[in-house]
Amino acid sequence: MKKAFVILLTALAMIGCKSPQNAAPGALDVIMTRTSIRAFTGEPVPQEQLEVILKAGMAAPSAINIQPWRFVVVTDQEKIADIFGKGPRSGMFTTAGAVIVVCGETDKTFWYEDCSAAAENILLAAHALGYGAVWTAGYPAMERIAPICEALSIPEGVQPLCIIPVGVPAENPEPKDKWKAENVHWNQW
Repeated sequence: MKKAFVILLTALAMIGCKSPQNAAPGALDVIMTRTSIRAFTGEPVPQEQLEVILKAGMAAPSAINIQPWRFVVVTDQEKIADIFGKGPRSGMFTTAGAVIVVCGETDKTFWYEDCSAAAENILLAAHALGYGAVWTAGYPAMERIAPICEALSIPEGVQPLCIIPVGVPAENPEPKDKWKAENVHWNQW
């Protein structure tokens, strides 16, 4: 676990303030090659690896350092099938090694933004460690969230933002180039 955490921290540290001449490409490679993975082999994800992924989530920026995030990690395959195994996209959950429900304390300032940053870090960390993951929508679709809250005993005042299945990828889609110069405005609109 220590080795994986050190590798992840090294990769994330490469994003730091460096001049273009000595910038390390590792973290940028992780960002630019991450894709949404919706099919998994069903292999479990070791708890040590999940903890590294969650530590990366908790390393996200947080307004006024409030850190409103809370996480529910489901690794029990029977429970995953019961809670997430219904509907047209259930296969991406039932073949995942784990499901991470990213939640936020809704009475905290900027919970939505902070938890979104944590979710992105989780996606990047999973990819950096060789796992696949995908952000699936939760909030504000209460019809989707209410049964999850009930099944996982999520308390009042804590809201699931998104649900992230994580696992060994059973697919290898090409990364999309999402750069659109027309979406960038320099110095003014």
